[in-house]
Parts: sequence; C-alpha cells; structure tokens
Amino acid sequence: MASVIAGLAGGLAATIAMTALMMVMGDDDPPPTAGLVAKVAGGEPGDHAMPGMVLHLIYGIVAGVVFAVGVPVLGLSLGSLGVAIGLGIVYGIVLMIGGMMFWMRMVLGMEPDKGMMVMFGTVHVVYGVVLGAFLGLGILA
Repeated sequence: MASVIAGLAGGLAATIAMTALMMVMGDDDPPPTAGLVAKVAGGEPGDHAMPGMVLHLIYGIVAGVVFAVGVPVLGLSLGSLGVAIGLGIVYGIVLMIGGMMFWMRMVLGMEPDKGMMVMFGTVHVVYGVVLGAFLGLGILA
C-alpha cells in the first residue's frame, strides 16, 4: 500500500514539475491531451486546454503508481537514490516514446516537429528524474 501512495504522490509531484517546465518551454499551444479531449468531445484542442491539462495530470499520477508498483515487481529496488533516478529517467524515456509513437501519431494523427519532440523528450526526462528522486528518497515509504 505504501508504494501505491508514494506512487500517487510522486506522480503528482513529477507531473507538476513536468507541466511547469512544459509551460516555460512551450509555445502557448494546448497540451497534446487537449487534442484527445477534442477528438472525443468535438471542437478544437484549444477549446479543451484545461480538461487536457487535467487529463495529463491524471495520466502522470497513474504513471507514478505504475512505476512505484512495477519496479519492485520487476525485481528492482528503488532503495538507492541514484538507481531510483536512473530508473526514473529510463521510465520517462519510455513514456516519451509511447507518447510520441502511440498517442501523438496513432491516436491523434499528429506529426510532431523537431521542437515539439525536443520539448516532449525534455519534460518526460524531468518527470522521470523527479519521480525517481521522490521514490528514491522514500518520502512516503
């Protein structure tokens, strides 16, 4: 149970850090998740920026739980801060690849340009670093 709670909190912290960086680096476009909301609800992604951000927050929190529960299931430990951050970076990269290949291209039909891919990659690595550090420090262990 502790790993689920730590994953929820770590996912929240990591998503907040990621989103803050995304807002600093971004070009004022709505998040890609707003495109998913628009696809379901109709309209344009810009019409759904806030629901898109909420959906992104939910994704980030759930991904934190998956990481916190999944790493020990794989026989790995988050006991060392360095290892936890390293695993978090790998996880962030996996999320980035999944986001670009599956969500953006296949689900939304987007073709991200180089700038968007750099930003997308950077913020997902930051997500992984923050998530790994949060869990590696054992803040809620």
